Amino acid sequence: MLDFLLTGMVQWTVWSVIGYLLVATQLTILGVTLYLHRHQAHRALDLHPAVSHFFRFWLWLTTGMNTREWVAVHRKHHARVETPEDPHSPVIHGIGKLLAQGTELYRAAAGDPGTVERYGFGTPDDWLERRVYSRHSLLGIGALLVIDVALFGVLGLTVWAVQMMWIPFFAAGVINGVGHYWGYRNYEVPDASRNIVPWGLFIGGEELHNNHHTHPSSARFSDKWWELDLGWGVIRLLSALGLARVKKLPPRTVQVPGKTGPDLETMRAIVTARFQVMARYYRDVVRQVLREEGRLADATYRPLLRRARRLLRREEGRLDGSARKELEAVLTRSPALATVYDFRQRLRALWSQTASSQEQLVKSVQDWCRQAEASGVRALQEFARSLAGYALRPA
Repeated sequence: MLDFLLTGMVQWTVWSVIGYLLVATQLTILGVTLYLHRHQAHRALDLHPAVSHFFRFWLWLTTGMNTREWVAVHRKHHARVETPEDPHSPVIHGIGKLLAQGTELYRAAAGDPGTVERYGFGTPDDWLERRVYSRHSLLGIGALLVIDVALFGVLGLTVWAVQMMWIPFFAAGVINGVGHYWGYRNYEVPDASRNIVPWGLFIGGEELHNNHHTHPSSARFSDKWWELDLGWGVIRLLSALGLARVKKLPPRTVQVPGKTGPDLETMRAIVTARFQVMARYYRDVVRQVLREEGRLADATYRPLLRRARRLLRREEGRLDGSARKELEAVLTRSPALATVYDFRQRLRALWSQTASSQEQLVKSVQDWCRQAEASGVRALQEFARSLAGYALRPA
């Protein structure tokens, strides 16, 4: 009996214990990203009932989290991102608090009946959810403790502790904290979301957080050819087995040969794929003009141009007072940059004209392209000609 308590049911090696932890914790991460996040919160894919219930059971066992509460907190995060109502924003609370107390912030939001009522709609409400998973959340993690001790003996306490800390640290701390604080951005969305690394392997693809905030309802988080989303790989496998169905992916634009000017199809492509359009505008227009300016700049102006790169890309609403002054200094000195920046703001304003009719919106696009071609800035003229041929790629 003493040997059983010390070593458990099987004689485990160090590497086999590590292997068990890697498999178990990755299953938990997949439960969060596939079931809670992409399937339940954003309805980006459908999961087979057997797969859906397996993840629901596994998360009850390994985290004790309630589906409705998690979905409600996450949806509120998107609806109130980077505001005082955001349940977990490092912009509001600070990165230190997210890393150290992210779980407490989540629990506070999940404990608010108003949040759960408003944002938790459409989640499972069957007998098991009402009588077991929601009512007895501690029973699951208690059962896991018994299982771990039975398998590993005294070492099972450590194994269980690692499993208990996994989601609070990586989800509440790393994804919610670091994902809005450090990394790179493919798209200048209004919030501070960032891709932590381009290879979303360790936490199921959630590392690609800026991509997700750009297209929240997409089942795939990777966007560039060099990015890798482990969760998407699992979705593809489940889809091949008939166990999942992808409902939505990021919009993509194509060039339609022979188009002579912007039309309704162009306008829809610009509005639907606006973040890709703005990223392309920065790459094809702003960056080209910056290079031309840099070749002609003297030693005092060149450092100012380098600092202006990020300011010319960032959303105007995310610039503080000092950044605005620095940007104004560059635009005052460079008529070409001032021109492309003005056209950038006017392009962005096109999809803000929600009260306009489709005919008015098409005319606005046509006016923008015509004026851009008359600007005298070569990169802007070429972009305007290419924009006229835009259309959405068929799903």
